[in-house]
Amino acid sequence: MRVVFMGTPDFARPVLTEILSQGHEVVAAFTRPPATAGRGMALAPSPVHKLAEGFGIPVFTPKSFRDEETLSTFRALDADVAVVVAYGLILPKAALEAPVEGCLNLHASLLPRWRGAAPIQRAIMAGDAKTGVMVMRMEEGLDTGPVALADSVEIGPDMTACELHDRLAPLGADLMARALGALSRGTLTFTPQVAEGVTYARKIEKAEARIDWSRPAEEVHHLICGLSPFPGAWFEADWGQGQQRVKVLRSQLAEGYGVAGTVLDDELTVACGGGAVRLIQVQRAGKTPMEAEVFLKGAAVVRGTRL
Repeated sequence: MRVVFMGTPDFARPVLTEILSQGHEVVAAFTRPPATAGRGMALAPSPVHKLAEGFGIPVFTPKSFRDEETLSTFRALDADVAVVVAYGLILPKAALEAPVEGCLNLHASLLPRWRGAAPIQRAIMAGDAKTGVMVMRMEEGLDTGPVALADSVEIGPDMTACELHDRLAPLGADLMARALGALSRGTLTFTPQVAEGVTYARKIEKAEARIDWSRPAEEVHHLICGLSPFPGAWFEADWGQGQQRVKVLRSQLAEGYGVAGTVLDDELTVACGGGAVRLIQVQRAGKTPMEAEVFLKGAAVVRGTRL
């Protein structure tokens, strides 16, 4: 099939690779414009941008799909279908209807649960037992379109957002390849989403990343897992050199109780509003991630310390 690919982050890369491996003709890739990155704040192309260029695919980086020039360019590609994976721009009705078969979107949740921007993080933060990927036909509404194919995975008790991302990405690539195969044969069918159970995975706000030790241990643990590695749940403490911020990248539920935010032992177990969590991997500002035992050698965190 003649495909236009639309995506931006690492999550979309396996989908593009799989589509090409199945013999589809990717005539163009649309991705977000280069953004500043790193300490030098130099402009860096998106992961999809770099991958598409490596395959020799023409790349377009419009700031919006609202202007007629971008829409004209998109229409002129004469695509059978557009494949959209975490693109990051809203597509107006004119764009959704331009390809012959419309636009297929790969979404990282079991719709209608977790429509929106951050489904992987929100599923873990909410303590969901499972999630998955779905291929749907896009409509003007936010992730409201009918679903063609789906696959699900269990969310382990200590699974991080990074681990779930890496589990779902290849699963989604295979699912989209199957969808395109069925579409080319005229056998792809769609089922409307159910009206019950709609939730929204709003964008992660910076303020959410600060750990509130007064919350129950399960909530704290899910927050840590859901925000690892980025932006990273964090706390502050003073070890004699003023307040220092520490990200927590891994944790486990643990036995113990005490005043919320109090270190309970020599293994970095911290009391919460109910129960406790043990911090397994942390990262000090400007440092690389380290295991808790390594961190404790360089920080005077003793039993009774308040975080």
